[in-house]
Amino acid sequence: MLQDHQPSVALVFAMDNTTAIKQDIRRLMIDNLMLPTSPEEIRDDQPLFGPGSLGLDSVDALQLVVALDKAYGLKIADPEAARQILQSVNTITAAVVKHQESSAGKP
Repeated sequence: MLQDHQPSVALVFAMDNTTAIKQDIRRLMIDNLMLPTSPEEIRDDQPLFGPGSLGLDSVDALQLVVALDKAYGLKIADPEAARQILQSVNTITAAVVKHQESSAGKP
């Protein structure tokens, strides 16, 4: 007999939380970097720097690092880590979620 496969509550919450974080990151980028676009126009996988990107530069990267620290407590001190994390909304979201999960167990 086949049973309906329902995602667990934790998985649904994680998916909803990730979606909310992505939207929040788009708004954070627009507000802090004064981007002339709407959150809906920024794709999750759109590169932030380089060809075919949103067109951010090194000053934008620094502002984004500061904004992520203020909003999420995510500290990005290493330039190589910044290159990995600041590639797209998806990579920033993954770093924020990982930081939140690692911080959740700390008092």
